[in-house]
Amino acid sequence: MSVIVLVEHTEGIIKKKSFEAVQYASVIAKKTGTTTAAVVAGNVAESEMQALGNYGADKVLHVTNYKINSSQHRAFARILVTAAKQENSAVIVTLHDVNGRAIAPRVAVVLKAGLVSGALSLPDTDKGFVVKKSAFSGKAFAFVNVTSDIKVVMLIPNTFPLVKTEGTAAIEKLDVSFEDKDFGVKVVSVDKITGEIPLSDAELVVSGGRGLKGPENWGLIEDLAKELGAATACSRPVADAHWRPHHEHVGQTGGTIRPHLYIAAGISGAIQHLAGVSGSKTIVVINKDPEAPFFKAANYGVVGDVMEVLPRLTEAVRKFKSQQH
Repeated sequence: MSVIVLVEHTEGIIKKKSFEAVQYASVIAKKTGTTTAAVVAGNVAESEMQALGNYGADKVLHVTNYKINSSQHRAFARILVTAAKQENSAVIVTLHDVNGRAIAPRVAVVLKAGLVSGALSLPDTDKGFVVKKSAFSGKAFAFVNVTSDIKVVMLIPNTFPLVKTEGTAAIEKLDVSFEDKDFGVKVVSVDKITGEIPLSDAELVVSGGRGLKGPENWGLIEDLAKELGAATACSRPVADAHWRPHHEHVGQTGGTIRPHLYIAAGISGAIQHLAGVSGSKTIVVINKDPEAPFFKAANYGVVGDVMEVLPRLTEAVRKFKSQQH
């Protein structure tokens, strides 16, 4: 019996958030007296898969069908169902992201499993299988007791810090009987974002809103992000106005992130935006309106014009870094 966890990768490179999911699954396995099996599909180097052992995977089940890509959610669901049946699994873990939201419900239906989306905690097995999750777009928490024999848990990325160990994982081939409908989605083209830190993996994020006044001023956000080694994000009005690409939009209708540090410059802090960033460990708000609602959610606030504050903050970071060398 194993706790099954789905591993995501980009062109054979396993994503940081998948290591976190494996670590999360391994702790559940220890709590329930079983092992951890990471499921990997597609063309991934053996060294990459063995690295999963550093985060708690006892073995890796590798599906070597290279037709599979991240858009074929039916195929991934079939893979997880096959792995769960082979391993007689009672717990299946996926990430609460774009892929997980399309895969996990399919798996839960087939296996007649209870499903917890947006998990923020390890299950409390002293009282059944109780998981803390985000509710009402991040405005509240719910504690869900999953009573079904099989449980599917969707973990929000960046919830737990990674702890690397010296563990190893054995690699086994997983044979899956696919059907034609599993590959019904045909990918015509892929537009890849290069040279940027993915928002879902970012521990530091600098975000801008309408207070930047126009796309021509976005260099202020990018300069600070570069000095911090941070990803950049934006509010919905900025994305809707095409100042920034939509993949940078965070909020209720965009991405949900949980970085260690979230700097919001020129963003008022509407509840829809807070829904996507409220899980941040530390929130810094820069806004010239002292009544901006975002200040109520902030750990630190700066009342001032972002056009003046951002360059001074960037220079302060640059000076601090120079003093460390």
